[in-house]
Amino acid sequence: MTFSALVLTGAMLLTACGNKEQKTETNENPTSEKVEVKEVEGRKNFSDKAIITPLPAIMIATWDADENPDVMMAAWGGQCGPKHITFQLSAHKTTENIRLKKAFTISFATKGDIEQSDYFGIVSGNDVPDKVAKAGFTITKSPNVDAPIINEYKMALECKVVTFEEDGNGGARVVGEIVNMSADESILDEEGNIDLGKLQPVIFDSSKNTYRVVGEKVGDAWGSGKAIQEREVK
Repeated sequence: MTFSALVLTGAMLLTACGNKEQKTETNENPTSEKVEVKEVEGRKNFSDKAIITPLPAIMIATWDADENPDVMMAAWGGQCGPKHITFQLSAHKTTENIRLKKAFTISFATKGDIEQSDYFGIVSGNDVPDKVAKAGFTITKSPNVDAPIINEYKMALECKVVTFEEDGNGGARVVGEIVNMSADESILDEEGNIDLGKLQPVIFDSSKNTYRVVGEKVGDAWGSGKAIQEREVK
């Protein structure tokens, strides 16, 4: 399974998770008319409390006006095209930086850096401007977009903003074009592809507010289902 396939399995929109004010948001989907929910027989029903999985723990890295690096963790996101990623943020330091620089990099939290990655979701860059250094992480300036690459994350997507749709409350819905993806050789397989078993990315489990490591291989995409086709032929 390639890294881009992991992104594709995420939800199509992303709402920031991390700062205290964000944790209290209802994130309700505005509808013109109330839907009367009826219970599904034989199941426990949760009404409109939705759990979408897997939700990759996305790390968004940006510069501010003085080129101080910032990173935040976000969840509920994913790829929306062959080379595009989309997410929705409320008013954050990251939102300000993307509005200014029109660029960002994306990495993914992994089993080996979960303490630092969760810290980036807890602490706002508005309150702790040097939080990247406080976490013991270092940066390299991206050669392709106006954003930092976090060296300790073993892969990075360098992205430029395609659309930045303001929500009127300081937040925005962002679509970014992936200009380049780079990875440390330590997470590559023998054929030079990203190996998720070596990367060990985590997903956000919204049902229990925990992180879980992406697990074992259970099948082949566009391959495992052929067994049914073959049985049909017989």
